[in-house]
Amino acid sequence: MKNLALIDKFLFILNSLFATLLILSYLNYYISPVTISFFALISLIIPILIVINIIFMIYWLIRLKKQIFLSLFILAIGYQYLTVFYSFKEKKVMLTNDIKLMSYNVRMFNLYKWIDEKNVDEKIYDFVNSKDPDILCVQEFHSSLKKGLNYPYEYIKISNQNNHFGHAIFSKFKIINSGSLNFSKSGNNAIFADIIRNHDTIRVYNIHLESLNLSPKEDYFTQENSEKFKRRVEKAFKLQTHQAKLIADHIEKTNLKSIICGDFNNTAFSYIYHQLRKDKNDAFEVAGKGFGQTYDYKLPVRIDYILTDKRIEVNNFKTYEVKFSDHFPIMARLKF
Repeated sequence: MKNLALIDKFLFILNSLFATLLILSYLNYYISPVTISFFALISLIIPILIVINIIFMIYWLIRLKKQIFLSLFILAIGYQYLTVFYSFKEKKVMLTNDIKLMSYNVRMFNLYKWIDEKNVDEKIYDFVNSKDPDILCVQEFHSSLKKGLNYPYEYIKISNQNNHFGHAIFSKFKIINSGSLNFSKSGNNAIFADIIRNHDTIRVYNIHLESLNLSPKEDYFTQENSEKFKRRVEKAFKLQTHQAKLIADHIEKTNLKSIICGDFNNTAFSYIYHQLRKDKNDAFEVAGKGFGQTYDYKLPVRIDYILTDKRIEVNNFKTYEVKFSDHFPIMARLKF
């Protein structure tokens, strides 16, 4: 420090602060939001902390200063965070006998005209039909608007009979068993279907964890809104923790190969993601490319996932940036 110029000393203090925040954020994987909510909140800014530490590392490299090792060491410790943040190379294995599984939060097919555009429901049907997934998991499904989806097998669970809002699994292959986990005190839910193909049965979970009820158009980081934002997020993360445990406990009771897909309403840096990802592969991490943004927001936020049993091979993963909802559809090609 004493050999540094005054500006470099100041920058290294800042570097130390952001490095400390980043290493503290690594604890987020292991501490439940129910126990300490701070780590759940800090998980929302982990991508920003990663980028800032990379910038500091590049700065010290250019300056040929040994201070580079601070951020380098912290980033190396958290390598697992980097792999869920950005994928450098897409895996492209296109087999005729693999299975295409799509997950899509359709936001009730724009029933309430959030998007100022005509025939959004028909555009969603046309898009899905053009990609022709073998298994389709839909969140925020509306039962009155399924006329464009033609599958021989389906399981639909309506959470609210008043507005016909719910979740659906559509399949080209026979569904031999299905059910709902029925989240308490929530309009969100998780459903599952046991699907048989060529004498092989897999269980597909279509989940939609508790929503944060945040609007991309509203700035929650102003002083006026920050406390409201904090309370809302803490409450949602605690509910998500209970919902994730319910799903994990349900999975433990089956010996079938299972896939979890859907809208987690949380990032890949969260405790909730880490709990559901246990003993599973993240299809994006295995076969995707880029940031994998799935939510239409100013920052590259990934909150929709396809997590597969390790006995299932992921051949390809894509995010389609079509703006027919506030979420982008994702699809994986799977071999099992």
